[in-house]
Amino acid sequence: MDARVEFTTGATPVQRADRLAAAIGMRPGALWIKRDDLTGLAGGGNKARKLEYLCAAARAAGHTLLVTGGGAQSNHARATAAAAAYLGLGCHLVLAGRPPAQASGNLVLDRLLGATVEWTAGPLEDAIAAATAALGGYLVPFGGSSGLGALGYVRAADELREQVPDVRLVVTATGSAGTHAGLAAGFGDWGMVGGVRVTEFADLRDRVRRLAGEAAALAGRPAPTGEPVLDERHLGGGYGVPSREALAAIELTARTTGLVLDPVYTGKAMAGLIAGVRAGELDPEATTVFLHTGGLPGVFAERYAPLW
Repeated sequence: MDARVEFTTGATPVQRADRLAAAIGMRPGALWIKRDDLTGLAGGGNKARKLEYLCAAARAAGHTLLVTGGGAQSNHARATAAAAAYLGLGCHLVLAGRPPAQASGNLVLDRLLGATVEWTAGPLEDAIAAATAALGGYLVPFGGSSGLGALGYVRAADELREQVPDVRLVVTATGSAGTHAGLAAGFGDWGMVGGVRVTEFADLRDRVRRLAGEAAALAGRPAPTGEPVLDERHLGGGYGVPSREALAAIELTARTTGLVLDPVYTGKAMAGLIAGVRAGELDPEATTVFLHTGGLPGVFAERYAPLW
């Protein structure tokens, strides 16, 4: 648990969201937001916690280049580029699709941070593996999500227990699964974590379960009890495609808390939380923490400009 590079300084704050709670039918003091959008690394977000462990492993193995990839507006790719810049390492990003005529959002930051970018129209995982082999770099998994990367959220679960001792449920977006898995391993109870699917991984539930087991073993803890809780009803048109409910959740959150969610991850996760409370599936009296995993730079991507 201590073999990490410190990108986050101290605990990220939590804040009450009483006006949002009232708007969706929760009691005052029941809803909190964990501000992991404030982890640092050129725009913050949950990837910083995972990269603390992954970058420590890369440096311990003597690597001088990080290789990873994702979608064109990947928050993970941007955070990896920032981590590499902080540590004086090189960074090569493999992104899906074709380069846009004008960079926007995370792509601007990728360039500013000094990463080299390769585009691929073929299978992304194959292209990342090929680039890693050709360049001799350290392969950082999608979203930083491996058993090792998930240790960042084992640590975050411990942090959150100290900040909100009566927490009953943490709601998070479940994408590459490392955040969800690490929290479950940290709490030791699947029922403490409500994931909202935001990606199309066919094996997402099994992926969450496997990563949680790996993270728990690395942390020297038992595997979490129970079964993963995964709400699969809010993916909408697919990864990165904003749903009507997500856009409504983003607007409501902004106008009751002053916080900005994104249309890819946190907007859909908040839509899941709101729908769960309004449908009577989530207890409006229980202390619930929404994990704000960041994503702000992506809001400024050209493809999302018409939404606002």
